[in-house]
Amino acid sequence: MLRYIYGHDLNNHALLARSMFRDRADQFRTRLGWEVQVDAQGEERDEYDALDPLYVIWEMPDGRHCGSMRFLPTTGPVMVNDVFLELAGGVPVCSPLIWECTRFCLSRKAGGSVAGALTLGGVEIMRNFHLRHFAGVFDRRMVRVYRGLGFCPEVIGSSGEGRERICLGLWEYSPEVYLRVAAKAGIAPELSQLWFDRAFGGVAASPALPLTA
Repeated sequence: MLRYIYGHDLNNHALLARSMFRDRADQFRTRLGWEVQVDAQGEERDEYDALDPLYVIWEMPDGRHCGSMRFLPTTGPVMVNDVFLELAGGVPVCSPLIWECTRFCLSRKAGGSVAGALTLGGVEIMRNFHLRHFAGVFDRRMVRVYRGLGFCPEVIGSSGEGRERICLGLWEYSPEVYLRVAAKAGIAPELSQLWFDRAFGGVAASPALPLTA
């Protein structure tokens, strides 16, 4: 099932959190060879994990992590502005209607449906928090993945050539996108909303934007 957990609540989900950060270390350092910080417990964290982000996590029946993404509003520190500003032509992405999505991670045990479920979780955030876009940086390999998930970004800027090429994208919300992503994920919208409601008590108020906006 999908879980929505803010950083300050991760201590209440110790096994889920520990396995998430260890799976991130496995994916980003071991499998992808990124230069990321891994602590003595084998967990990958960075400075943005200290900013109380919202995590969308696919939890396995045994309570362990199977896949996750991390979200932060662009009105505060985010990687697209702090690290990848040149991809936006030097103009920061900053709006209460735009959140950044980073650290898309899949456990080695993740089946083919987990990526779709996580994508639906992201769109559920957009729908309930009245967001217009997500921003994120991705490499060329992900274009086909996004197409398969039914949620392709608009490319704002890019850098590099060939396999080293990276892009800044904006993913736009619409009701049609929500239904398409749910269908691709094989999850009924009613079930997706139920998982969201369990996390936020039925009606969520975005820290970036009131529901009445």
